[in-house]
Amino acid sequence: MDKTKVYVVSDFQDELIKETLKDVNDSLDEKGYDPVNQIVGYLISGDPGYISSYKEARKKMSRLDRTKVIEVLVRNLLK
Repeated sequence: MDKTKVYVVSDFQDELIKETLKDVNDSLDEKGYDPVNQIVGYLISGDPGYISSYKEARKKMSRLDRTKVIEVLVRNLLK
């Protein structure tokens, strides 16, 4: 362990966004919603009503910057 590790903050942020989206997807799916439609509606409008409060999904999504979420989604799609 003589080498110094370099951490990139954006990598942690991207991972947080991915994990949050997975959690919210699972919560919406459990409640019988179409997660993709609900998440897209939220990202476009900013209306938290698109996200159920079940298992704190709405709270989790509202902690994220919507622009950053879109950025991560596009970046991963174009890889």
